[in-house]
Amino acid sequence: MGRSRRTIPEELLLLALDPATGTTAQPQSLDLGLAGAQLVELALAGRIAPDGDRIAVVMARPTGDPTLDSALELLRRRGSPVRAVHWIGGPRLGLRQTYLTHLERCGMVHAVAGQMCGVLPTTRYQATETAISREIRTRLDNAIRTGVPPDPRTAALAALAHAVGLGKHLYPGNEGRSSRSRLRDLIRHDPMGGLVAHAVMDVQNGVAAQPRRGSGQSGPAGRKSTGRAADTTGVPGQSRRHGHGSMARVGAR
Repeated sequence: MGRSRRTIPEELLLLALDPATGTTAQPQSLDLGLAGAQLVELALAGRIAPDGDRIAVVMARPTGDPTLDSALELLRRRGSPVRAVHWIGGPRLGLRQTYLTHLERCGMVHAVAGQMCGVLPTTRYQATETAISREIRTRLDNAIRTGVPPDPRTAALAALAHAVGLGKHLYPGNEGRSSRSRLRDLIRHDPMGGLVAHAVMDVQNGVAAQPRRGSGQSGPAGRKSTGRAADTTGVPGQSRRHGHGSMARVGAR
């Protein structure tokens, strides 16, 4: 795959980082979104493909990205297509921290150590390559304001941003209401991104146990994200040395 282009999980995490506080918005739902973003990235790389509401491996060759390849190998070991909602809702260890550590290693963020309540160690992350974050945001803004169908990567990123509840973080207040609505509507421009985004919202809404009736029938307007409030405490107990090389156990159930 090469590393000249940022992956969708990386871009989703950069979108979620609050430049003022160094914390991530919607931390619980963001973890689900990162797992879903891996699926979209693997699909764009030609490694997996949707099979109804399931995900099938179509090429097991590694991409060259260790975290994506860990997810790809877990999918391959399943032996048969897995429902996206089960994969995204499955247990995972430290996926957000793995990506934060990777972004720090690439020089796109830097870690700031602190304490919560004067006792518990925390780590916050500040963006260092602000031009990159602005470029990602500009792509979303252009897709929202011009009405021109976005490229698949931007469409998938928009779908996931909506699914994890980043709309109010990116476009706050009453003045951002129309932008949030258009962000939601971009979900229709990428089938894989739409499938994954709906699966993320289904997990949040607690409907992962039931198969979706008529896959793709429900429009995005009927979905409501239940993401939590912004993470105001950073990453408790995490430091730069704790994210090294630990590959997330995504969907291992």
